[in-house]
Amino acid sequence: MKELRFSVEINALKGRVWDTLWKDETFREWAGIIDPGTYMVGELKAGNEIQYISSENGYGVTSFVEKIIEGEFLLLRHSADTQGSGKQERAQEWTGGEESYSLSEKNDTTTLTVAFDVPPKLEEYFKAHYPKALQRIKIMAERNK
Repeated sequence: MKELRFSVEINALKGRVWDTLWKDETFREWAGIIDPGTYMVGELKAGNEIQYISSENGYGVTSFVEKIIEGEFLLLRHSADTQGSGKQERAQEWTGGEESYSLSEKNDTTTLTVAFDVPPKLEEYFKAHYPKALQRIKIMAERNK
């Protein structure tokens, strides 16, 4: 897998950016740019398992919440691809990959940095779509501050 890393400067406090990332309504809006219809199942607490599921095709990723510092940092470790509530044979594509969200604040501006491992065949897709998702996060967080 290859690690991709993206950052965006957002004119909002980190708490607002964090809420924009993880509240269901706003999560669906930005994550839907990457994979239409995506929603999250589970609670973001250390040790919990969560799933990102696409309502359009039923596929998603099951991840373990490795570390969380509310409002500042989230580290996920992908354990399997999923379809509905079951794990699929595609698990080898994402298994062991990590995904992190880091927020730092200076002068009422938050820098959001997202880093994640991606299978080689999906690298170009994520390079094209993830910056658009970050721009959507920026717009939503700045609009609602």
